[in-house]
Amino acid sequence: LVLVGLGVRGAAVALRQFRERRLATRAERPVPGPGRAYLGLLGITLLNPTTVIYFAALVVGTRSAGPVRPLEQGVFVLAAFAASASWQLLLAGGGALLGRGLTGHRGRLVTALLSSCVMLGLAARMALSPG
Repeated sequence: LVLVGLGVRGAAVALRQFRERRLATRAERPVPGPGRAYLGLLGITLLNPTTVIYFAALVVGTRSAGPVRPLEQGVFVLAAFAASASWQLLLAGGGALLGRGLTGHRGRLVTALLSSCVMLGLAARMALSPG
């Protein structure tokens, strides 16, 4: 019942705010500059355990196969840098586009209605589950 109440109330508030052309207000935080955003994303990428394990396995695997020439090492470093930079660019650009779409008037309505539907779906599943 609590989930149903939250879902219905959330949808009603979202629809009322959309009709009144009123957006929810929030405290504005200063937007980080591109350098700070990049370094933050780079730090998260470097701390990702999967990335660390993957590169450690590559380094250990190439050591056992025999000597690696400096040219091959340089190509590997440049390729890893290009892959990481392109992935971070994709994440930052996609996040900016998605954020722009979701923070607009219609985007907030859609997001609020989707979250209300998820709550109502969870309530229905709980009500209909055996046991």
